Amino acid sequence: MPVQAPQWTDFLSCPICTQTFDETIRKPISLGCGHTVCKMCLNKLHRKACPFDQTTINIDIELLPVNSALLQLVGAQVLEQLPTHLCAGAEDTKHYEVAKKCVEELALYLKPLSSARGVGLNSTTQSVLSRPMQRKLVTLVHCQLVEEEGRIRAMRAARSLGERTVTELILQHQNPQQLSSNLWAAVRARGCQFLGPAMQEEALKLVLLALEDGSALSRKVLVLFVVQRLEPRFPQASKTSIGHVVQLLYRASCFKVTKRDEDSSLMQLKEEFRTYEALRREHDSQIVQIAMEAGLRIAPDQWSSLLYGDQSHKSHMQSIIDKLQTPASFAQSVQELTIALQRTGDPANLTRLRSYLDLLAKIDPSPDAPPPSWEQLKDGLDAVKTVVHGLVDFIQNHSKKGTDQQQLPQHSKYKTYMCRDMKQRGGCPRGSSCTFAHSQEELDKFRKMNKRLISRRPLSQSLTQLTEAGLPAAPNLVPDEGPVEVGIRKPSSLTNGILSAGDSVLISRGTESGYDCVIKQGKKEHLSISAPGSPPDTCTP
Repeated sequence: MPVQAPQWTDFLSCPICTQTFDETIRKPISLGCGHTVCKMCLNKLHRKACPFDQTTINIDIELLPVNSALLQLVGAQVLEQLPTHLCAGAEDTKHYEVAKKCVEELALYLKPLSSARGVGLNSTTQSVLSRPMQRKLVTLVHCQLVEEEGRIRAMRAARSLGERTVTELILQHQNPQQLSSNLWAAVRARGCQFLGPAMQEEALKLVLLALEDGSALSRKVLVLFVVQRLEPRFPQASKTSIGHVVQLLYRASCFKVTKRDEDSSLMQLKEEFRTYEALRREHDSQIVQIAMEAGLRIAPDQWSSLLYGDQSHKSHMQSIIDKLQTPASFAQSVQELTIALQRTGDPANLTRLRSYLDLLAKIDPSPDAPPPSWEQLKDGLDAVKTVVHGLVDFIQNHSKKGTDQQQLPQHSKYKTYMCRDMKQRGGCPRGSSCTFAHSQEELDKFRKMNKRLISRRPLSQSLTQLTEAGLPAAPNLVPDEGPVEVGIRKPSSLTNGILSAGDSVLISRGTESGYDCVIKQGKKEHLSISAPGSPPDTCTP
């Protein structure tokens, strides 16, 4: 009876005995089906088949090479082993060695993940690769290269890893602040509309309520029904906006349309979409399809935030993305990356990866593909190693997302007000990228940070702003940065409507121009450098 397959994160221990692999007794042996078991447990099997999927093991277990890529991750000593008896000749053996070295080098990117086993991942042990990249890399590491089935799987895994690398590079070159607006602009350009997570969900449920019994209604009647039901909770609902939602479902082929002579057509919901889960999945798939047609690449967690206002639908969105992938998607993504590099000037010289990406895109991803030759295997694994190295180099040395942490600008209003969508609808389509606070704790945190930044603002910055505005500064307010010639100058015109010629000004330390105050005509006052709300300090000019 087949055993349940292990979690992909448990790749350093035997899934049968759950003991960590080592170089003595529990050597990791990968099978042609892509599962890895320790040698001790393999020798105890009653029949020569994989315990997980019952795939027959065609080669003697004693002849199967140890997975050296996994051994190096557990810190074990890796011994040189040449399966000359499994290769046709010296040239094939050489290609095998190069391919194995490529897998071992790629496996090193899993080192942070493996070193954190048992204690949980944290920011200091996080791998430079994203979780989808790590998962695909684990699949490649488990491939047995000496078997035909294993080589086929290795080529498919290399192609999948290369395709994900292109997606990651495209994401790195996208502006996250413009991503949401670009997406909804693409949706509107097709005569459709997304009304926000809460309102869209209610609209879809009302469409289902009207048509789930097999009724056939005209578009006008359906739209009026939804608008009348939505208006009490969403006063902004209109016939135009709901008509665009219906158009989105129409594009997704959710309706069976019956045309009538000299009358409007009747729309009937297809039987397979008469549950909310099925209708919502088709609705989400259509939006993802529109994004792909517009050249947008959006991560599953971002999709979850945009369409649902939370992070709990990542798996749902990932399954939709995977389903929409076609063999031609890889080549299309490479072309989109090329366009993005031309737009940015390609400072990391990623164009050099184009030939390797084209090679990976030509790999047949179907399970019935013929087994690759040793030379094709070597070229494919060398290509995927090169493109993954290129991605890591870009993230570490050129990516603002990977190296620059977003800093709160001085006097910023970032997250100092509550998000209206979160308050009114209980969810925000912008998710973590929203510039407004989503909880009282977050609001209090950033308001305190903002106050500290204001209080720490250097006096020299205020003086610089005054100089740029043409305002007079008192000599004793100038920092000790060398001799400064102070002249008496009268501004010839009003500055922001707060000055008249010949007037002196009260200057509050650590404040913006909003705190500037006007002195009455003809009345001279001393300059003040005190903080807002505190008694003015007397300074003799």
